[in-house]
Amino acid sequence: MKINILVIVAFSYLVVLRSLMVKQTLNYESIFNFGDSLSDTGNFLISDNVNFPAIRKPPYGETFFNRSTGRFCDGRLIIDFIAEANGLPYVTPYLQSVQTNFSVDFRKGANFAVAGATANEFNFFKERGLSVTLLTNKTLDIQLDWFKKLKPSLCKTKPECEQYFKKSLFFVGEIGGNDYNYPLLAFRSYKHAMDFVPFVINKIINVTSALIEEGAVTLVVPGNLPIGCSAILLERFSDDNRWLYDSTNQCFKPLNYIAKLHNDKLKKGLETLRQKYPHAKIIYADYYGSAMQFFNSPVKYGFTGSVLKACCGGKDGRYNAKPSVRCGGKGSTTCENPSTYANWDGIHLTEAANRHIATGLISGRFTKPSLNSLQVQ
Repeated sequence: MKINILVIVAFSYLVVLRSLMVKQTLNYESIFNFGDSLSDTGNFLISDNVNFPAIRKPPYGETFFNRSTGRFCDGRLIIDFIAEANGLPYVTPYLQSVQTNFSVDFRKGANFAVAGATANEFNFFKERGLSVTLLTNKTLDIQLDWFKKLKPSLCKTKPECEQYFKKSLFFVGEIGGNDYNYPLLAFRSYKHAMDFVPFVINKIINVTSALIEEGAVTLVVPGNLPIGCSAILLERFSDDNRWLYDSTNQCFKPLNYIAKLHNDKLKKGLETLRQKYPHAKIIYADYYGSAMQFFNSPVKYGFTGSVLKACCGGKDGRYNAKPSVRCGGKGSTTCENPSTYANWDGIHLTEAANRHIATGLISGRFTKPSLNSLQVQ
């Protein structure tokens, strides 16, 4: 009996520890975030009522918030852990004020990311013969425009803006993943998606440059995740030719090559920006490397379920990620313990996976130059 009580107490303690916030180790006073569903804290939920109704209810949000918040996750996102590390509130969705007439103080930051957002505009895909319905038209350029509209409410004069933005952290992405997801999920070839890489990088670099011109000083620009480890894309490209799969982690090598190409070109583009803006602190965030830690050694990071299978979705297929059965929709099932899974709904990560990636960034191991060494003066 005593042993059972001790086990229960120990388990309860671990549960409490798992839910605790990340220790504050960074000192920025506001965060401005741009991107897609990997960092959207509610803009899509506010602006869309049709395309993804399941996001409005659990199991989305069940792990940490106990309700749906518009995050495409069971709990917190990478950007949420970054906010915690700065001792800041979770970054408020920009549309919370604009479309709900709800008074919001954005002095501690704003989130412009929208699920489904692309770096390129709809016409870019249309001109290349890709007839897809985009989840949103809130591209990276539109998110930049939102920031410009918000800026006068944050600071008035140039000296005031310089002081304010000196203590602000800008996250430009991750963005571009959907530029590749749309053609890949529309049964286009890897080559087709790969051809988009230079255009995606050009958009990211241009918007990063524009933000620096607007006063941003410290900018984190994340690379692409290892999309060859994404359950929905693994399901889509399921192949009996085993040589197409990485022997270490069973991720799909051709898709990860797209991510690597994207990241290599992004790093080169950021180096050009560093030369152009020597006063700015431009940080590359290696989402790929940080995520590969747990895809290569899942048990070490607590992923005792199949690290490549989706926690929430249809149970048919190899990866629980049939596109015809969406997480939270009819026929969908959810795993008992999301913390033992890395893939959440087939295309997004679980809170547990997001925590590991964020920890790698906050520690400085997966940011170059190190995020941890660039403290606010």
